[in-house]
Amino acid sequence: MAVQAVQAVQAVQEVPAVQAVPQRTVIENCSIATVDAHDSEHARGHIVVAGNRIESVGPGPAPQGLSGVVRRIDATGHLATPGLVNTHHHFYQWITRGLATDHNLFDWLVALYPTWARLDEPMVRAAAQGSLAMMARGGVTTAMDHHYVHPRGSGDLSGAIIGAARDMGVRFTLARGSMDRGEKDGGLPPDFAVETLDGALAATEATVDAHHDASFDAMTQVAVAPCSPFSVSTELMSQGAELARRKGVRLHTHGSETMEEERFCKELFGVGPTAYFESTGWLGDDVWMAHCVHMNDSDIAAFARTGTGVAHCPSSNARLAAGIARVPDMLAAGVPVGLGVDGTASNESGELHTELRNALLINRLGTRREAALNARQALRLGTYGGARVLGRADQIGSLEAGKLADLVLWKLDTLAHSSIADPVTALVFGAAAPVTLSLVDGRPVVEDNHLTTVDEEAIARVTRDEARRLARIAAGA
Repeated sequence: MAVQAVQAVQAVQEVPAVQAVPQRTVIENCSIATVDAHDSEHARGHIVVAGNRIESVGPGPAPQGLSGVVRRIDATGHLATPGLVNTHHHFYQWITRGLATDHNLFDWLVALYPTWARLDEPMVRAAAQGSLAMMARGGVTTAMDHHYVHPRGSGDLSGAIIGAARDMGVRFTLARGSMDRGEKDGGLPPDFAVETLDGALAATEATVDAHHDASFDAMTQVAVAPCSPFSVSTELMSQGAELARRKGVRLHTHGSETMEEERFCKELFGVGPTAYFESTGWLGDDVWMAHCVHMNDSDIAAFARTGTGVAHCPSSNARLAAGIARVPDMLAAGVPVGLGVDGTASNESGELHTELRNALLINRLGTRREAALNARQALRLGTYGGARVLGRADQIGSLEAGKLADLVLWKLDTLAHSSIADPVTALVFGAAAPVTLSLVDGRPVVEDNHLTTVDEEAIARVTRDEARRLARIAAGA
C-alpha cells in the first residue's frame, strides 16, 4: 500500500500545471518613441502589455488572435513613450514652496533649514503625497526621493514616504539621506536636525533591510545617500559607501552644485569635490550625483571612467542661480545622465516633463549652441537615461518586449500640439501634454489626466493644512 501511495503522489506531480492566460492590454494606432538602443520609432504602431510586462511593440496593428485581452485602446492622436524616470527629488519641500525665492543655494539653505528642522511624520507623508501626485499626473512612472532631514523624535519618516509611494502605485527609490555635520561642526543645518554618525549608519541599514527589493520587477528600492560634503562628515561618506556595497545597493548624494561648494571642499579637504568623492569611495557605476554643475574636463573624465551617473536638474539650477551643467559634454564622454525635479522649494512646479524642455533650452544658451541637445536626446534623458542612472536600464526606460510595462500615452491632437508634425518635438518643445494613460507595472495610475489611485483634492487639502501647521510651528520656534 505504501508503494502504491508513493506512485499515486508521483502521478499527481507529473500532471502539467495549467498555464494561466495573462491579462493583456492592447494599444494601437499611436505614434511610438521606444527610446531603445536604435531610437526606433513608429508613426502608427501598437503595444501589447501582458500582465506587468511589455509583450510586443511594433508598427501597424497588434497581432491577431491574442487571448486574454481585457482592454483594447485606440490611441489615435497620441504618442506613446516609456514612463518618465525622476532621479533626484526632495519630497518634504512640497510644504515649503514659494519661500526664499531670490537666494543662492547656501543662503536658501540657511533660510529654510530652521523650518525643515520642525518636520514630523504627518508633514512628511503629506508632502510625499503631494510630490508624488504631481509627478505621476505628469507622466512619471518611477519616482525617487532623497530624504536627509531627520529631526529628533520626528517619527518613521522613511516608512511614511515609502507608504505614500505604494499608495500612489508608482515605482520608487528612496535615497535614505543623512546629515551629521550640524552648526557646531561648521555645517548649515541646526544641530537638532542632524544625526550622529553611528545613528545615521544604523538607521540607513535598517531602512535597507526593511524595504529594499532587489528583484527585477521591484516597486521599492533603497539607496544610501548622505546629503552633501558640507553637511556630512568624511567618516559618514566613507562608511556610507562601505555600507552600500556590503548591502548591494546604490549610492547617491549632491555634488559640484555651486562654486561655494567647490571653495568649501578645497578649504576643508584640500581638493575639489570630485577628488574628494573619489577619496571616500564615491565614484563608481553604482553611484549617481545630483546637479554636477561645476565640472571641469578632468571631473567629467573621472565620471566617465568610473561610470558615475548624474541627475541633471535644470530648473532648480536656474532657480538658485547655480549655473549650467555641461550635459552635452557629459553625454559625449559617456557619462550616464538622467533628469531630476529636485525639491519643490527650488522647483515649485514639481513636474518632470517640464524638465525635458528646460534641459534642452538651458543647454542651448550661449553662442553656436543651437544643436547642443535635441528633442530626442531630451526624451532619452528623462526615460532611459534616468533608468540607467538608477541602475534599472534592463527593466525600465524603453519600450521593448520583456521590459516592465511602465509607459505613457501623451495626447497630442489638441490645440496645444496638433499643428506640430513631429510628435517627439511636440512633446519636448511644446506645452505640457495631457496624459491620457499612464501604466506602472501594467496597472493604470493616470486615466484622462486624472490620478486613479488617490484623491487629488484630498491631497491638496492635507498638504495645504500641513504646510500651514509647519509654518506656525516654525514661526513659534
